[in-house]
Amino acid sequence: MVVVSAASSYRVQIQTKFSFGVLVLAATAILAGCGTTRSTPKPAPPQPGYPSVPPVPITWSPSTSPLPAPQAQVPPPPASNDFPLTVSSPTTGDSLTSPVTVVANANPKNPIFFMRVYVDQLAVYFTFTNSINTQIFVSPGQHTIEVMAEDNQGYISATPVSVTVTSQAQTTIGGIQNTPGWQSCGDLFPPGSGRAGQICAAGYGTPTSTIMQNVSSPSMDGQSAEFSISPALPQCPDYCNMLYFNPIAGGNNVTHFIYDLYFYIDDPSAPQALEFDLNQTFGGQRWTWGSECNFRADAHWDIWNGAPNTGWETTNIPCVPTMFQANAWNHLIWDVQRVGNNVQYNTLTLNGTVYPVNTTYPNQQDWTLEEIDTAFQMDLNATGQPYHVWLDKVNLTAY
Repeated sequence: MVVVSAASSYRVQIQTKFSFGVLVLAATAILAGCGTTRSTPKPAPPQPGYPSVPPVPITWSPSTSPLPAPQAQVPPPPASNDFPLTVSSPTTGDSLTSPVTVVANANPKNPIFFMRVYVDQLAVYFTFTNSINTQIFVSPGQHTIEVMAEDNQGYISATPVSVTVTSQAQTTIGGIQNTPGWQSCGDLFPPGSGRAGQICAAGYGTPTSTIMQNVSSPSMDGQSAEFSISPALPQCPDYCNMLYFNPIAGGNNVTHFIYDLYFYIDDPSAPQALEFDLNQTFGGQRWTWGSECNFRADAHWDIWNGAPNTGWETTNIPCVPTMFQANAWNHLIWDVQRVGNNVQYNTLTLNGTVYPVNTTYPNQQDWTLEEIDTAFQMDLNATGQPYHVWLDKVNLTAY
């Protein structure tokens, strides 16, 4: 039992009355003032969980590094939550066949720097954009697929996903000429690109060039892609090149490729060269199978040697304008494979004729920006003669 004295009770009553009076006076003063007085609003609470780790220093830029992208962090960043990163495919616990569809989207407060996909801590796919929708070749078994994104202030979000891959069969990615994701560059990567200012297709400037997809005519299936090239004066009067490439997949679990396509030229006498390439990059190395019909220089098919201080090597396979009829479809098939740290060219099939190549070169070491991409390049001749090329039924089979 608590006993309250009469004196204590009296003091409580006086204090209560005094406090109430103060409140009334304060309220009266506010209401009597000129206008309305509002208290300063409290700042909104931070978004839950953002950021979860401090930013990392950014040391790579295209103007200061010869590498095409920041080197992959090994091991990859642990799970983190500096900004919203949604990985809608795959999800933890999925049982899948290879290639695995990876779909992710990052929404940082600052501009995106890059996104990367790891499989069991091996970097296999890279993009400078804030979204990924690609195919990743993964061997059968249990794996951790991690998607990470970094903004241009060094904040990182990373989401690992545990999956089981049940099987992988020979896979064909078809209709590449109409898939999204095509990029282009002239002598240098253009402003706004993640690689702005770095060498791209070389040559003497950037020509005027366009790509138009889903072209109904000329076409073999109603969905060709049209490519054009012409001079862009004054910086590109002649000997300019335009490279188009599409990073369609990633992964290290495929070694054999069949690059199969049809091409159509309005004027076979116009190109300096036409180039058809395939690249596979992962873990800091690149395997490049480059080929060009070198119409005007050596009049043969050339293939790419990625060893240091090398480049184009001439084969014994002829390639001259008279081999191609104007405004007609030509069928090209390259059979190539990755053998350890080497690239191997097996055969070239052109309009039904099989040409054995059987040539092996070293791959390119110290390369970043992981992907499997297909590429097509147009070169202007000494007079800058404009021309058009259509591609159709562009397929890549991998196993």
